[in-house]
Amino acid sequence: MTSTSLPSPSSTPVQRRIVWGVRILLALAFGAAGAAKLAGAQQMVQVFDAIGFGQWFRYLTGLVEVGGALLLLVPATGFLGGLLLAATMVCAVAMHLVLIGGNPAPAVVLGLLSGFVAWRLRPASRRAVMAA
Repeated sequence: MTSTSLPSPSSTPVQRRIVWGVRILLALAFGAAGAAKLAGAQQMVQVFDAIGFGQWFRYLTGLVEVGGALLLLVPATGFLGGLLLAATMVCAVAMHLVLIGGNPAPAVVLGLLSGFVAWRLRPASRRAVMAA
């Protein structure tokens, strides 16, 4: 493992299990959502029509979600996966609020959970800066 995936030295086994549980939950959620986008599920096509950027954006978003889900499951890249998916959910919330309407709560929850994973798996150099 690299320093980007090591839990903080003060992490207990229970804390590590919680982080892994959240990582797995997020990987399942984003994997399913990304697969639906890539497969062209009718609801996803309609949502991306409403966004107005074109269907290429649906494919890009699907690839980012599936890629982020895979990054979450690899110990050395969990931080990057959490960060990528948190940023993606910030954009999703903005799209809900500005362009397509609907309830942004699921994107907010997924974004917060992704941010939690990124925070817990942040590189050791960042931990040292935060502790100072």
